[in-house]
Amino acid sequence: MEAALRPTMRFVAVKTEDQQARAMLFRTRQIFVGQRTQMINALRGHLAEHGLVAARGPAHVKRLADALADEDTALPDGVRDLGQIYLDQIDGLTARIADLDAKMKRAAKDADLARRAQTMPGVGPVTALAIETFAPDMASFRRGRDFAAWLGLVPKQHSTGGKARLGKTSKMGQRDIRTLLVSGAMAVLQAVERFDTPNNGWLKRLLTRKPRMVAAIALANKMARGLWAMMTKQEDYRNPVAAMV
Repeated sequence: MEAALRPTMRFVAVKTEDQQARAMLFRTRQIFVGQRTQMINALRGHLAEHGLVAARGPAHVKRLADALADEDTALPDGVRDLGQIYLDQIDGLTARIADLDAKMKRAAKDADLARRAQTMPGVGPVTALAIETFAPDMASFRRGRDFAAWLGLVPKQHSTGGKARLGKTSKMGQRDIRTLLVSGAMAVLQAVERFDTPNNGWLKRLLTRKPRMVAAIALANKMARGLWAMMTKQEDYRNPVAAMV
């Protein structure tokens, strides 16, 4: 009762039926992606014992598929058939993920908040829909830094001898949005390194001074603050960069 009377207390709003449906869509895709990753890693592990090695990720499954299809590949009896079972499961999950991606893209296009979020570089349909679904009303945050802190994108502060020291990010709050923003920030950094994009001088300087992940978290923090400003002011991103980003 006492906590409820405090002016700084933030309450969790009840999700609408549409938000609950979008949350189910997001979680279902998340489960399928995890299952596909598990199947790929299992297949890589089994075939590596027989000398067939491939890099991680769905993009490199074809190398294993080609090796299994090649009759000249020396494999014990049954390994080829079992490997094909894995490949069939991976293909089925990939098709389901693609179908869910299309559904999420349509849902993000129809939702006003998600549509606006996608005008920011590094924010795609999945990230935008996660913000639309899992983030509370942006008006509940006094400033953008509070939203970034809620996502766990601000460093912890440690005070010793009257001096404040900044540590690692807190990683508190909504994990899905935080992970997606960092992933989107990494994509922006890759574009900055590959292309001469305008208005990104500070990112180039940051990349020369800090490790890539540190730079990505710093950019994700800035993205979170920008998203808060966009949503509270109901404005699109003001300085869109090239479409490649």
